[in-house]
Amino acid sequence: MVQSGLEICLLIQRNDSVAKGMVSIKLPSINCNWLQALTDDTGILQHAKSSIADRREGYTTDDNARALIAVLKYDRLRGEEQTLNLARIYLSFLLHVQKEDGRVHNFIGYNRDFLDTEGSEDSLGRVLWACGYSQDAPIPEDFRMTAKEIFDKSLNWVSRSGSPRTHSLAILGLYHYAKAFPHDKNPQLTMIHLADRLCEAYRHESTSSWQWFESCLTYANARIPQALFKAYQTTGKQTYLQIAEESFEFLVANVIIQDMFQPVGNQFWHKKGEEKALYDQQPIEASCMVEAASAAFHATGKEKYSEIAYIVFDWFMGKNSKNVMVYNPDTGGCFDGITPKGLNRNQGAESGLSYLLARLEMETLSKKKP
Repeated sequence: MVQSGLEICLLIQRNDSVAKGMVSIKLPSINCNWLQALTDDTGILQHAKSSIADRREGYTTDDNARALIAVLKYDRLRGEEQTLNLARIYLSFLLHVQKEDGRVHNFIGYNRDFLDTEGSEDSLGRVLWACGYSQDAPIPEDFRMTAKEIFDKSLNWVSRSGSPRTHSLAILGLYHYAKAFPHDKNPQLTMIHLADRLCEAYRHESTSSWQWFESCLTYANARIPQALFKAYQTTGKQTYLQIAEESFEFLVANVIIQDMFQPVGNQFWHKKGEEKALYDQQPIEASCMVEAASAAFHATGKEKYSEIAYIVFDWFMGKNSKNVMVYNPDTGGCFDGITPKGLNRNQGAESGLSYLLARLEMETLSKKKP
């Protein structure tokens, strides 16, 4: 799993204020050297000093769940033995962090000691997404059985959460779980319950000038409309599609400025009625937007969503407010973000996985191009 050799030159139609007509966009080859360098027999390490794994920071469930999804997506393309070896490590990590009652730890030290009593609701959601995705993946049966056991044990807790992102992450897992078990109505019923709660939050918070689920745009915002696009694909409920499109287009209007992706920065987020923070910009925001735009395209067939995905992906390649490459072609990894002074040159797990998930999603869009 050194380098996939996938290098595709794509021509897409862009009807924006900057580019008119056909524009050539070259996607870099998929290079997973960095992923192997950050992974040991426990899991993927959380942070890096430059490109060197920082063992002092240990591991997170968040990153290992993301890593499992990424390598299973990669496996659909390549089917290499090393891919499944990595998947085995990440799945074993998720099995290890699950508590008897189904909840999960999130932080583990390098010595494998748990560093928390209980993980975040989002980490639970990411476990559900990863293990749900596993049910629809062409992997060995024992992998699927283990992932299903983890999923079934944790699902009970998601309805107790009040977090729209946790609900959204669970819906993404349920989308694949429902595809794997089409005769089981419970996954779809749970998805409807969670999607209805997202819609309720949207109706409560949105106004004519603020079409969103919360009073603040914070992190991984695009995950919420992405989940509703997937819920629509599973259930056919038009309400989900309507709110998904309205909220996603509101998000696009706030983060794509003059044909450039400028995500909400994490210094003070973007509160309703106030200006958004421009820095620090993080790769997870670009990744979520690419995946949400792809979900919108596949749900609706509207070419404008595919174009949005390409505009956002360009952020990794240097079309950003600092004109810097966030993707690192030397390692295949990704820098940790853009600060007011330029690049944060560390290359941790979340950043690298964010890039890899976005790059793999671009592959699904490339197959739709002539």
